[in-house]
Amino acid sequence: MTVSKGLIVRLEAKQGQEEAVASFLRSAVPLVDEEPATIAWFAFQTSASSFAIVDVFPDEDGRRAHLAGAVAAALEEHGPELLAQPPQIETVDALATKLP
Repeated sequence: MTVSKGLIVRLEAKQGQEEAVASFLRSAVPLVDEEPATIAWFAFQTSASSFAIVDVFPDEDGRRAHLAGAVAAALEEHGPELLAQPPQIETVDALATKLP
């Protein structure tokens, strides 16, 4: 499997919502499992209130499908109550990869 496209999404939790954001991200795994074009998906906590999602896709169609999918919809729905600011979404192109 090769990947050529990706996303880096940065999230900043509202004060007091840090565990709720972490829980939201953990609960998103089954939704991502339903996306065949999402080759890998990672949710990280980068500081007490900062989080990041990194995911990769075989092509632009896979990335677009993910951005229109269930995780994005759930984040749009719950983001205002959980996040201090809108998610910062960065599209990236993979230069080199190592996958199992």
